[in-house]
Amino acid sequence: MSVLLALLVASASGMDPETEAVMGRRKPPAERRIKPYPKASPPVIDPALEDCANLAQRDSAAAIKRARDWIVRTDGPAPRQCLGLAEAQAGRWAEAATAFRDGARLAGTDGGTAARLWAQAGNAALAGGDMPGALSALDKALTGNALPNGLERGEAYLDRARARVAQKDEAGARADLDSAIGMAPQDPLVWLLSATLARRMDDLPLAKQHISQAVRLAGDDASVLLEQGVIAALGHDDATARTAFRTAARIGAGTPVADKASAYLAQLGDEPVAAPAPNDKPQSR
Repeated sequence: MSVLLALLVASASGMDPETEAVMGRRKPPAERRIKPYPKASPPVIDPALEDCANLAQRDSAAAIKRARDWIVRTDGPAPRQCLGLAEAQAGRWAEAATAFRDGARLAGTDGGTAARLWAQAGNAALAGGDMPGALSALDKALTGNALPNGLERGEAYLDRARARVAQKDEAGARADLDSAIGMAPQDPLVWLLSATLARRMDDLPLAKQHISQAVRLAGDDASVLLEQGVIAALGHDDATARTAFRTAARIGAGTPVADKASAYLAQLGDEPVAAPAPNDKPQSR
């Protein structure tokens, strides 16, 4: 199993509840694998870091101890990343962000490693609700070309967009989401958040276009269907909205997303009864 180079993404502060289920379904660290990028080679993995990552998945406390012992023996980006990954698995987001920041600073002239660690620091800060810290770290991650184009850079843009939304910077978030779409079009969360932001900015045509992509990629996710229903209702397409809300309520039964879908469905009311055609006549007995 390859080293986890991305963190568990928590629900973004300031985002609509429609986004929460997809955010909760973002792959946990042990499942997020390094992927090759166009014109770039995947980073070389330190076997000790990979072992630490696997241990963090099983026992975060033991991984934290291993990382601290490693730092005492030989400090550097890898042991700091080990510590950050273990702290993240334990849900200690501020400590994880600090470890990743320290690792990035220790990377020296290794720009690729530093950029990845800054991206992880921003992700951890975002998960912990530290939006200024997230923006600062993600700005560093995205400066220059050290973070290669592709999924990794796209998800850094996505994280920065989430932080910017939380800071009420919708224009900045729109620019970052446009970049994320270009680099990580396979991530349904990119399309979902883009659709949600477009709806907030009263760009209903763009919201419809982007929620259709989210449905194509994650049509079995209640939060995607909930947002589809909201956008359809705003466009006066009540039939599509009812179908989306019903499916969201069924798929997400027992969750806040399902509760919201049911509430929206109730607001729409019953489906209208079709009027008889003009040529239809009652049957004589």
